[in-house]
Amino acid sequence: MRLFVGDDWAEAHHDVEVMDATGRRLAKARLPEGVAGMARLHAMIAERTGEAPDEDVEVLVGIETDRGPWVLALVAAGYTVFAVNPLQAARYRERLAVSGAKSDAADAHMLADMVRTDAHQLRPIAGDSPQAEAIKVVARTHKTLIWERTRAGQRLRHALREYFPAALTAFEDLDAAEALDLLAKAPDPASAAKLTVGQISAALKRARRRGDLAARATDIQAALRTEHLGQPEVVTTAYAMSVRALVAVLAVLGEQVKTLQGQVEECFGQHPAAEVIVSQPGLGPILGARVLAEFGDDRDRYASAKARKNYAGTSPITRASGRKKSVLARFVHNDRLVDALMTQASVALRASPGARAYYDKQRARGVGYNTALRQLANRLVGILHGCLKTGTLYSEATAWSHHAQSATA
Repeated sequence: MRLFVGDDWAEAHHDVEVMDATGRRLAKARLPEGVAGMARLHAMIAERTGEAPDEDVEVLVGIETDRGPWVLALVAAGYTVFAVNPLQAARYRERLAVSGAKSDAADAHMLADMVRTDAHQLRPIAGDSPQAEAIKVVARTHKTLIWERTRAGQRLRHALREYFPAALTAFEDLDAAEALDLLAKAPDPASAAKLTVGQISAALKRARRRGDLAARATDIQAALRTEHLGQPEVVTTAYAMSVRALVAVLAVLGEQVKTLQGQVEECFGQHPAAEVIVSQPGLGPILGARVLAEFGDDRDRYASAKARKNYAGTSPITRASGRKKSVLARFVHNDRLVDALMTQASVALRASPGARAYYDKQRARGVGYNTALRQLANRLVGILHGCLKTGTLYSEATAWSHHAQSATA
């Protein structure tokens, strides 16, 4: 016996519909988020299964998310859960009705019908381990804070350019500890011009800078005292207040990024696949943790290296119609995973002779920089898949033997 459940979720409630194999609606309801809602869903399904043995009942659930306590509870109950991509759901909705009408109850009906007719085209939620989920949480938070730090730094640079461009000349890196220290003390041109060499040298010492600190402090002082076009005093005061706030935000973000980095390394180092992943060229503990977090550790999730490459978004797509045929890059992908893989590829150019030769070969064919780097990343994903599947550490000779033989021939 098979039952199909469509679950249109929101923050506080779920609209669900239970459907049989013929497409007939058996039940529908709006359930609250939490234990009470999950208990009612189990009761709705139990009423339709009757006295049938548990092993003879299969429940397929379609929902537009793959995470959260509700999804974990569905999986724990033994249901087959399909995380439907919202873009897929939108296209299927148009297949059922072209009027453009939309409601939560109708979406629940659509999701139930989708898993009834197209379950073979959908991807079940991967059975990643709790350890992999923990790595995903800390690795994603770490990367998010890095992005936030970059945005805050850009806002700080923009503000200084508007009223205090001399500070941009004095500090090459606005994220540096001495730059944040001095800008917090003297966020406006007048107070910055009063900074002594001793005060600047003390900030450099607190930032643990080495070398001729006195000369460096003198250069910073001279840059801060350089004449520049400014703003009226009241506007300058307003900018100074905003800069002081941005400096405080950057200081906190920098501290938390450093703290989370250690936690990411600790969590990742305890995973069984960590040794295989860090053996890959261009992958260290942080980048390896991001790759593991986004790929997951379910051994049955990717049927082949091609499947992993397609999920990564590094493999190309082909569009062929009649006499026209084009090969294009994938623009719908996991941004975090692609970012990690492209970074790995750029680092692997220096760490792996085979990767460098493969990249140079693509460039010699007239391929652009980004395309060649993406092709290298695609190749590295295939190597990683083979190593994870067999539990084997990376071998430079084995990984690039096919290309070396082709070049020799």
